[in-house]
Amino acid sequence: MSKLRELFFPIYGTNDVTKFLLLSSIKFFIIFVLTLTRDTKDSLVVTQCGAEAMAFLKVYGVLPAAIAFTAIYAGLSNVLSRQPLFYATCIPFLLFFILFGYVIYPNRDVLEPSPSTIQNILGPATTGASEVVYKIISHWTSALFFVVSEVWAAASVGVLFWKLANDVVSVKQAEFFYPLFPVMSSIAPIVAGQFVIICTNQTDDFESYLGMVTTSITASGVAMCFLHHIVNVFVKRTECKNDLQSNNKKELSGKKKKKMSMSESIHFLSSSQYLRLVSLLVISYGILSNFLDLSWKSLLKRKYNDPLEFSRFMGNFSSMVGFSAIVVTLGGNNIIKLLGWRFAAVSTPVIMSLMAIPYFACTVLFEVNNPTVLRTSVNVGTIMIILSRVSKYAFFDPAIQMSYMPLDQESKVKGKAAIDVLASRIGKSGASFFQQVLIIAFGDIISASPAVMLVFYAVSFHWYQSAIKLSILYGEKANEESHLKKD
Repeated sequence: MSKLRELFFPIYGTNDVTKFLLLSSIKFFIIFVLTLTRDTKDSLVVTQCGAEAMAFLKVYGVLPAAIAFTAIYAGLSNVLSRQPLFYATCIPFLLFFILFGYVIYPNRDVLEPSPSTIQNILGPATTGASEVVYKIISHWTSALFFVVSEVWAAASVGVLFWKLANDVVSVKQAEFFYPLFPVMSSIAPIVAGQFVIICTNQTDDFESYLGMVTTSITASGVAMCFLHHIVNVFVKRTECKNDLQSNNKKELSGKKKKKMSMSESIHFLSSSQYLRLVSLLVISYGILSNFLDLSWKSLLKRKYNDPLEFSRFMGNFSSMVGFSAIVVTLGGNNIIKLLGWRFAAVSTPVIMSLMAIPYFACTVLFEVNNPTVLRTSVNVGTIMIILSRVSKYAFFDPAIQMSYMPLDQESKVKGKAAIDVLASRIGKSGASFFQQVLIIAFGDIISASPAVMLVFYAVSFHWYQSAIKLSILYGEKANEESHLKKD
């Protein structure tokens, strides 16, 4: 039994176990909300506007919103302590989701212009790209939900959870906590997916389904804020007096030190080779995942036109992702410890590159409008996306978060916020901009599969090289920190 405990849950001591479970519970509710909003935004935009609309929304909607969020967050971090900063970041998102589910979407017929009105004002659509833009305008409420949900996806786990974890978890605890966080958080997509399936089976009306989802999001938001308060109380009570005094001294010295503005933060990010490499890894994942997601969801649109059917499929998909992540992480939660940080960092680009081979074979060599080819392409694409996300949750995310541990507090706060929000958005928005060019040139993203494949593997190779370089710097900084602690 002790060997199994050491293999699957090597965390000992009441305080450490309690801290881990509290943090894992916060991550559960954050990812539960993230999963519900992600599946809902995809169901709305893909079925109403087409998957190609995401390429336009990520450039002209998500990227400006992410920049604005990063600027606001950087400003708030200068004046707010950890707990108020968490609430000030989290609550506005939750209020929007509540407003959308209970007020905006039920009144969409009043708020949204009709297609005929848009054509009278702008004239008839003459290209595939203009048709996409007209659909976005006629369904602007769903487009707005998509934009806010995308920013939440970047801010929730990256800023809210990992900022808290990096503040309250020691380097020694991180060795055991971080590889296990994906196991606990992978339960959230399973629960969220099954919740979606139950809700879609209970109603034939998407508006009623959205009301159920909104109620669940509201309850989850209350839970994550309450648990964040409990974590802060617990840490203050259990940390030793010397640690608290040390933390207080750091906090006081941080207050005396002038903090960087947004422009200074970006300059600091660009002037640090270490943070540049971390940014490149995040940007690379954003580009590759965006290319794969858009292509795959374009196929899903051809198979599932109804938003409830699309939501039901996404519910099953989310559950499969969560279950697969648990299996992989339980079987390999010691991989980072045994094989090192480098292995964890390069696993995701290698897995994504290998799994993309059969998918591109389907979309490049065959006609996807054929029912058999479409079914095969959707199935192969689903497996590819599942394995890509599982490798990200199990290996890439812990590796990225561990890369911040040897850095100073300024780099952790400002550099991390810029990387987690801006870098991921830049990657996805940059990919989306290129996808717009492909949509204009080829008509749709599936027809552009050969060009997508070339870009995909070029970025994948660059990602792998950057991960190797960063692993060298990470080892050097980790050794420096270890020597300082010994001294």
